[in-house]
Amino acid sequence: MTADPILVEIVSGTLASIEREVETAIGRTARSPMIRDAHDFRAGIHDRRLRKLTGRSYSALVHPVVRDYPLSTMRPGDVFFHNDVYRSEGGIGHLPDLCVTVPVFHDGDVVAFVQAFGHHDDIGGAVPGSMPSTATSVFEEGLMVPPIRLWDKGVPNEAALKIMTRNSRMPESLAADLDAECSACLMGAGRLAELFVRYGRSTVEGCFDAILDNTTKAFRTEILAKIPDGSYVWEDYAEHDGVDPPRLHTQRITLTKTPDKLVLDFTGTSPQARGPINHAGNYADGNFLAKWLAPILRNLADTPERMAELDVNEGVVPLLELRFPPPGTLLTPVFPAPTNARTFVILRLLGVFAGVLAKAVDGRMPADQETIRYTGVYGTDAEGQPYLMREVLGGGSGGRPYADGEDTVHIVPDSRNIPVEFAESRWPFVVERLGLAVDSGGPGRYRGGLGYDKHLRMLRDGYFMSIADRSRLACWGLKGGRAGQPFSVVVDPGGPNERTVDALADAEPVRAGEVIRIRTTGGGGWGDPLDRPYDEVVRDVRWGKVSRTGAREDYGVVLGDRDATEAVRARRKARLPLLFDRGLGYRLLAGKPYPEVDRR
Repeated sequence: MTADPILVEIVSGTLASIEREVETAIGRTARSPMIRDAHDFRAGIHDRRLRKLTGRSYSALVHPVVRDYPLSTMRPGDVFFHNDVYRSEGGIGHLPDLCVTVPVFHDGDVVAFVQAFGHHDDIGGAVPGSMPSTATSVFEEGLMVPPIRLWDKGVPNEAALKIMTRNSRMPESLAADLDAECSACLMGAGRLAELFVRYGRSTVEGCFDAILDNTTKAFRTEILAKIPDGSYVWEDYAEHDGVDPPRLHTQRITLTKTPDKLVLDFTGTSPQARGPINHAGNYADGNFLAKWLAPILRNLADTPERMAELDVNEGVVPLLELRFPPPGTLLTPVFPAPTNARTFVILRLLGVFAGVLAKAVDGRMPADQETIRYTGVYGTDAEGQPYLMREVLGGGSGGRPYADGEDTVHIVPDSRNIPVEFAESRWPFVVERLGLAVDSGGPGRYRGGLGYDKHLRMLRDGYFMSIADRSRLACWGLKGGRAGQPFSVVVDPGGPNERTVDALADAEPVRAGEVIRIRTTGGGGWGDPLDRPYDEVVRDVRWGKVSRTGAREDYGVVLGDRDATEAVRARRKARLPLLFDRGLGYRLLAGKPYPEVDRR
């Protein structure tokens, strides 16, 4: 039967509304700063066939829950929980991501699922925050919980909750967050059940099929049709794993475009690292990874408005065939390899996919970005109580073929930095600056977005922590654009104890009165910076996004003198442009210039 297109829109809008209501409820009732204030969480709705129906954000998977608890064993009021990376079939990347799943019932049968998962402040392990940068085993990273029935027919499993909160350094926050997530998903399940009562099971499930079919057709006709048939190869790198000396940890994609789909082959990806940068993403035929990578395809839409309209749900999965190397690589790690810093791989894969698409479409893609890293401080406050501040800071996105990159983007939808007023009232430091990192965006006809420039002055002795990449390897520029500036942390800048802190740090001592200066990555530039109009560069300087020195050195602009600008630019135009510019850090770490394949 063909679903009524008007009803399909009604069902689609209802699903989006339920998803938003679940996330709003979590944000209003959670307790930890990471969930309540930074909003590092998301919800998802799945049908009884485990297909993701909503497309605003990525989510975990229902597969591991159904694998261990068949649908016939589920009852109304049940809530399932898991965070075990190696038992999640790729849906959980590291142990702090806790996931709750609630089945939806109609006439006694499971017809759908509402799920939420988010990054929690602390679930145990070797260091506060549960992300030890020098971990060599997942057992150092916190408590592993395979899928369990956390609520049984509406009754919480108090024993399991006691075990989990006992292992956390922030037990009250963890307990409150879990309660918020369980309650919100139960509320969402009730809302979704009402949809089945209103229209009937067969009608609603027909709409589910139509929603996914529409996504498949839209991506096939509007996106895949723009990629020429053939094979293309691109690779990028993580720069360190926290254990071994810095080196290039390769992530490679060979993209083969056929008339019907894209084949992504990850052969050539480096062996698994000893440190915690591995990502167990190959399970369930790469179902999670396919939906994680697919949003990159939207950049090929005809207009930015159309790009925003394209949902990424289960409908993209038939269009992507993922082929993984044998066990023992960064993407196929063998238990118990550590995974807490898996963002170094999973975020880099977004850039690798964007890069290989750029080669296929002659650079008509955005330049590179790195919009997530974890920073924080911890210690003892004036009352002698331990405290922990964790923050997920964004960075600049890449310049695009039609516009500059966005400043201080956060990859998780609706997530943000922790408000200054809240931070200063809760923790013993002062935020002396929270602004844009000048010159951090890669120069280009369309400039890369800027990263954060944040200064914390400690009021008591404490410790700084960081889980970040791109401190050596910058976000690459595209189509003649230049690389952005990398991530950096300096303690006591300009003072007698000035020192640079490594991007992977568990416990850097910081004395009372010292400042911690954090500068996050800028996105790569797109197009030759010498083609950026004079007036736009002048505006960037006036806005404080580009310095006067940057205007001259990067853009060839002599402020206040158009004739001198034209002369400077004419002398520089003879340089050979690159399709990709990886920046100075690549040449220093790799010990070689750009590969010839990177040239136009």
